[in-house]
Formats: sequence, structure tokens, C-alpha cells
Amino acid sequence: MNRIISIAIGLLLAIILFRSTVYVVDQRNYAILFALGEIKEVISEPGLHFKLPPPFQNIIYLDKRILTIDTPEADRFITSEKRNILVDSFVKWRIVDPKQYYISVGADESRAEARLNQIIKAALNEEITKRTTHEVVSGERDVVMTALRNNVADEAKQIGVQILDVRLKRVDLLPGISESVYSRMESERRRVANELRSTGGAESEKIRADADKQREVILAEAYRDAQKIKGEGDAKASSTYGQAFGQNAEFYKFYRSLEAYRASFKSRSDVLVVDPSSEFFKYMKGSGSSGK
Repeated sequence: MNRIISIAIGLLLAIILFRSTVYVVDQRNYAILFALGEIKEVISEPGLHFKLPPPFQNIIYLDKRILTIDTPEADRFITSEKRNILVDSFVKWRIVDPKQYYISVGADESRAEARLNQIIKAALNEEITKRTTHEVVSGERDVVMTALRNNVADEAKQIGVQILDVRLKRVDLLPGISESVYSRMESERRRVANELRSTGGAESEKIRADADKQREVILAEAYRDAQKIKGEGDAKASSTYGQAFGQNAEFYKFYRSLEAYRASFKSRSDVLVVDPSSEFFKYMKGSGSSGK
């Protein structure tokens, strides 16, 4: 019985000793191997590894995955116009130099995030103070984010970290400033609208004046052409009448008298008071003179 107990205790000690000398590195982690408190090796490849039992050697693990810093509250910054704005951002980062990372912040991820927050905030302040509110809110947001990534890259390397992305989720004005900006935007839009109305009115008057001018010109030209045609017609008619009168004066007089009768007696109710011996009734009395 004592022998069985001894064997069991020996096996248990062997298992404990074996477990203390074997460690597994997950693909999501880095492993730092310490020997008597000093960093001996950084293992980045996953798999089964061996070491000496504590206190000779021990292991700590660091996260290899992409991590996110997303602060719950927005930070306040001042633009080049001396206006306060609230900026809500997030950062994507990862550990690329586990040894430098451990030396700088230890194995405490919260310390690393606090250090990165300081770096990002300083870089944000530097970029925003050089730009106007409009540029930060909409005009140059992509430029600001690119400049941030470039500016914080070197400082992040000093603590063994790589900044993958910096994004501005939300940029807001303070309530009082927002009302002032909206009022100014409204006034600016109203001014532009009034300018457009004035320009449109001037163009409308110009178009109307030009149309009226063209109308008068067209009417004048039409009247001129009509008078010209009428004059040519009258001249041709006078020429025709003259030729007819020259060929047979008596017939011409007779024809003109018929036209006068037709114009004077258009209806049965027409009454004409004239001396019967008047020249007007010459061709009603007889055949007239011997003209042919």
C-alpha cells in the first residue's frame, strides 16, 4: 500500500514538473520567456514549447490581435477660429514589438491604451488648431485622419505598437456655437438667395427689353415692307388706270361711274339727295357721249 502511494505521489510530482516545463503559444498571442527576471526570448509562432520550471524561467502572454481604443466621451479641442468642438474618435492598434512593449508599459493593456490616448490627443490637437471648423467637420476630415496616422506612427513605435487606423467618428460643435454657426449659415444662404434673385431679375428685365426691341424692329420692318408693297401696288394700279384712260377716256369715265354707283347704293334703304341734272347721273340718263 505504501508503495502504491509513493508511486502515485511520484507520478503527480512528475506531472506537475512536466506541466511547469511545457507551455503552449496560441496563434493569437505572443509569449515572452523570462529567465531569472530577464527577457530571454520572444516567441511569436504558435505551438508547444519547453522551459525550465519556475523560478528559473516563467512566461507571460501578450495579445497579438488588432485592438481598439474607443473612448466613451468626446474630447474638446479648439480650432484655428478659436472655437470649441467635440471630437469622438477611435484607434485601431496592435503590438508589433513585444519586448519593447513590455519594457515600456509592462503587460498592462490599460497602461498602453492610456499612453496611446495621450499620443493621439496631442496629435489631434496639433492638427485641429491649424484648421477651421468647416475643414474639420467636413472639408478636410480625410486629410486630418491621414496626418494623424503619419504623426503618431513614430511615437507608437517607441512603445512597440503600430497604429493601423485613426478615425473621427463624430465632430460636433458645442450647443451655443452650433446655434451661432447655423444662424450664420442661414444668413449666408439668404444672402446668396437674394443675390440670385437680383441677378435673375436683372437678366429677366434684360431679356424682356431685348424681346421688346426685337418686336418693335420686326413690326417696323413689316410696316416698311407693307408700305413698300402697297406703294408698288398703287403705282401699278395708277399705271394701269392711266393706260386704260389713255386708250378710251369715255369708257374709263363710265367704269368709274359704275364704281361710284356701287359704292353709293349698297342696300335698298340707302338714300341719296342729289340734283337730277347732276353730272353724277350722266350715265343713268342715256348712253352718254359717243365714246367707245
